[in-house]
Amino acid sequence: MVNYLSSSFVYTKIANLILWFYADVRYGLPYGAILILSALLIPEPTYSGPELVTYFRGPQVLEDELKHHKNSTYIVCLYAAWHPACVNFAPVFAELSASYSLENLKFGKLDVGRYAESATKYKVLDGPTSRQLPTMILFCNGVEKMRRPQADNTGKLQKFLFSKDNVKAAFDLDGIYQECKEKLAAAKSVKKTA
Repeated sequence: MVNYLSSSFVYTKIANLILWFYADVRYGLPYGAILILSALLIPEPTYSGPELVTYFRGPQVLEDELKHHKNSTYIVCLYAAWHPACVNFAPVFAELSASYSLENLKFGKLDVGRYAESATKYKVLDGPTSRQLPTMILFCNGVEKMRRPQADNTGKLQKFLFSKDNVKAAFDLDGIYQECKEKLAAAKSVKKTA
């Protein structure tokens, strides 16, 4: 709901600007200046709660991490810092990482807006009208198992709503969490007996 309110406030400000210019340019110019100043001086609040996310600086860093932790499961979010859908999804991803992280279940983010070669490598369009941002990829044992959003048989991108419940259901996070927890417990019991 907050996302819809935020968008509606932006459109309301734009409509008011047009109306002020229509009424009188002398009213529209100061109102436009106030809008620009307020946007520059008072940015939108960002999520500052708990998160257990590793930020990767390029595709090679992610590849090295996947090779180094072969027995780990990674859920990686490919995002662009300037994309509205990615900004709206950031708190959800952080909350999921805080709830589900284990030693062998890790969450990571890779900024494809900053590292364009990452977008090419993982076949994600990073333009302003891209419907592939954000993209979540599940890596098990260093191999991609699934991603959202994904393309169907014809190559058309299937729409995916990035909400907490949808991500949990699509990736079966509860099942993955239990599986990783059992593997972790088995590995610890093997270390104790050895």
